[in-house]
Amino acid sequence: MGRKAGVRGAGFKAKVALAAAKGDKTLAELAQQFGAHPTQISGWKQLLLEHAAELFEDRRKRKKTEASVDEQALYEQIGRLKMENEWLKKKAASFD
Repeated sequence: MGRKAGVRGAGFKAKVALAAAKGDKTLAELAQQFGAHPTQISGWKQLLLEHAAELFEDRRKRKKTEASVDEQALYEQIGRLKMENEWLKKKAASFD
């Protein structure tokens, strides 16, 4: 009977991915040391390398851009609601 795959935490994954990124050991050696499959270690390493730049982004700028997108969507919704309100006023006036 095979072993059941264990759920590994983010800290463990980060430690293994950093060890893989160093390149001191082969994937097979890291797999034996940490008890994870080489393909999984390779995936964690690639994920780390792809998203490493996000760690050093200025979070203040990111929040502003997210807020401006939300703000723009709200202004669009306000505009649509104003137009609907005016249209309903005109239609209601025709019934008087």
